[in-house]
Amino acid sequence: MPASKVPHNEIERLQALISLKILDTAEDDDYDNITELASFICNTPVSLISLVDKERQWFKSKKGMTACETSRDYSFCAHAILDPTEILEVADARLDPRFIDNPLTELDEPVIFYAGIPLRTENGLPLGSLCVIDHKPNALNQGQRDALKRLGKQVERLLLLRIMNRDLISTKDSLKKHNGLLKEFASIVSHDLKMPLANLILTSDIIKKKYNDFIDDTGKGYLDYLKKSSLSMSDYITKILEHYECIAYDVDDTQNFQINELLEGVIDLLNIKDNCEINLPENNIDILCNITALKQIFINLIGNSLKYNDKERTIIKIKASEIEGFYEFKIHDNGRGIEKEKLKTIFELFTIVGHLDNNGEKGHGIGLSTVQKLVHSLSGEISVISDLGSYSEFTFTIAKLK
Repeated sequence: MPASKVPHNEIERLQALISLKILDTAEDDDYDNITELASFICNTPVSLISLVDKERQWFKSKKGMTACETSRDYSFCAHAILDPTEILEVADARLDPRFIDNPLTELDEPVIFYAGIPLRTENGLPLGSLCVIDHKPNALNQGQRDALKRLGKQVERLLLLRIMNRDLISTKDSLKKHNGLLKEFASIVSHDLKMPLANLILTSDIIKKKYNDFIDDTGKGYLDYLKKSSLSMSDYITKILEHYECIAYDVDDTQNFQINELLEGVIDLLNIKDNCEINLPENNIDILCNITALKQIFINLIGNSLKYNDKERTIIKIKASEIEGFYEFKIHDNGRGIEKEKLKTIFELFTIVGHLDNNGEKGHGIGLSTVQKLVHSLSGEISVISDLGSYSEFTFTIAKLK
């Protein structure tokens, strides 16, 4: 029995096979379904997805055979990969010079008929074959050959997806590592920036108190401005960090809860004043989602409704409902509203409406961008409608978890 020739690109071929990291992996239904179909369509008892290694052929999927691998010296597939563009079809291996005295033809269930379509990488490197085997002489008709080629293409797509998934996992691990380094760096920078700001705030208070009799009203105004600016910058740094390293992105805090219980907790955190009326949803629906992320969304949106309200009495109405595959929430307030030309960009980072809040502070344009990111992380969408001087209403959805 003559040994099969070695492909001219054997080194590259083996490197491509090894890079797949598929050899000796567990059974997989996606591959097994293809060998089942191949055997059925070609009317053969055996079908294999065979990958030709350096010294063996290993079966990723097998129908009608118990062995997991055989020696490459006896491999029919080692011959099939020599011409990676065509089906190798052997009607009766006992009469073919390449397979005379092949041990596989002398088994209790011998390999007599063989038809294999080579499996190739995107670069055309043959890795093995999808083959069908019979224990007696046989032949495929043209329809069966065409079907075997199409099934071979499906195997090639599965192999390509494996490469893509492997690359995605590698990229994810790399990004996770770099994001960890960036968070550590941001934390250090934040500390180094906020400490001098804290010193400025403290020093301005000390100067104002200790030298109060020697400073006129103009000087005291400058000290107040210095303190106010330092507090604003410290708050700005805090919000930037919250935007880029929000805990809700990294922590799976999925829980079952009722929406009104969550909202009552948010209201307690916001320390609502007496001149405010918040109407909770009439439907106290049960929700399964990341409670940390949803809570942060409501804190930001309700907080904005409180800060940017110019009415004597603030009225906020919250609605909750269930639609197909999603929960939907609406937050309607009677505040000062938003200009139409600014509605399209309101969720962009650092975009500000320009209004001062009830404390005389101008927003940083970070909060709504963070809200949108959180909503997207929950597979939802957010939108806003508004009438200047009358109301604003934010509507957002989050996907239901199964």
